[in-house]
Amino acid sequence: MSWLPPTVVPVAACLPYVERVLPKSTGARGFVVNVAASTHPGEGILRGFLRHVGLSVVAAIGLAALLPATATGAPLPVSYDFNTGIIAELTNPNGSLPGTNDWSCRPSAKHPDPVVLVHGGFASQQVNWGVYGPLLKNEGYCVYTLTYGAIPDAAWPLSAIGALAPLETGAAELSAFVDRVRSSTGADKVDIVSHSQGSLTSGYYVKFLGGDAVVANLVSLGGLWEGTGSGENTLGALQEQFGLPNVPSIPFCPACTQAVSGEPFIEKLNSGGSPYVPGVRYTNISTKYDELVIPYTSGQAPGPPGTDVTNIVVQQGCAIDHTAHRGLAATRRVAAFVLNTLDPLVVRTAPCAVVEPNSGVG
Repeated sequence: MSWLPPTVVPVAACLPYVERVLPKSTGARGFVVNVAASTHPGEGILRGFLRHVGLSVVAAIGLAALLPATATGAPLPVSYDFNTGIIAELTNPNGSLPGTNDWSCRPSAKHPDPVVLVHGGFASQQVNWGVYGPLLKNEGYCVYTLTYGAIPDAAWPLSAIGALAPLETGAAELSAFVDRVRSSTGADKVDIVSHSQGSLTSGYYVKFLGGDAVVANLVSLGGLWEGTGSGENTLGALQEQFGLPNVPSIPFCPACTQAVSGEPFIEKLNSGGSPYVPGVRYTNISTKYDELVIPYTSGQAPGPPGTDVTNIVVQQGCAIDHTAHRGLAATRRVAAFVLNTLDPLVVRTAPCAVVEPNSGVG
């Protein structure tokens, strides 16, 4: 059942660390403090993850304590800050964000299609979607998230690092999840909002696994339909960002190299001339300052005749916005584009402001 090569045992290598830093009495605080201080070789990816998200260990725990409680029925607080999702994962390991995964939710006539949020690489259902979970719930949508492609049977915090498995595996997991959402809600179709590598997972599901029959909208934030960079350069950047060893491949992250331009997965996704299929409305939102999708235009692939594709670049009409890759899942400007796509009858003005590139705060 495992997609890991038989010679790779990252879970076993990290279990002593997990058991040491996650005794029942310590929780997230123990994890964060010990990861920051540890020199255990199996912990590089986790220390690198914390560096990558750019979140102070102390600030994460401190800010979590300051998050306001929400009374039943009141609008959920929405903080346009990518770090909100990271805080949620640290304080509620393997949990669901406020407003998401309510299996008693029934879609309204105004918003008949549930929204499924599909995270990017090295993220999870909470880490990636701290803004969009409560935002879409407040807008009246039934909202669902999943963590796909994580190391099988891994303990937390490894269980919160998803999109490592082959992209085909992640797409199959997404397919099963969408089936569950439709069965629970009674909806004929869903809308998908994806970030980063989630565009590839979602695109593969739609094009090859029957998703075209049940997906109305596929919104891509920082997508990479045509892959990213060159193999050597992209792999090196990933290794540096996440504290991984300098090796020719990342054996516990097949998806990392599949996303490189020219790889077989990318070629298959674009077979027939494009990654798109008729009958699904695609909206691609990219930033010129994307440091991971290179060139950023990979996420702006034009649609051939017979397809419905809208391409948006954040800087169109707002040159002062320097949003980077991660910030695409957090800024008010991008959120307005997403809401306008999901509900074209209610047009929102996309604000133009200077923002912190990674967190999206502005």
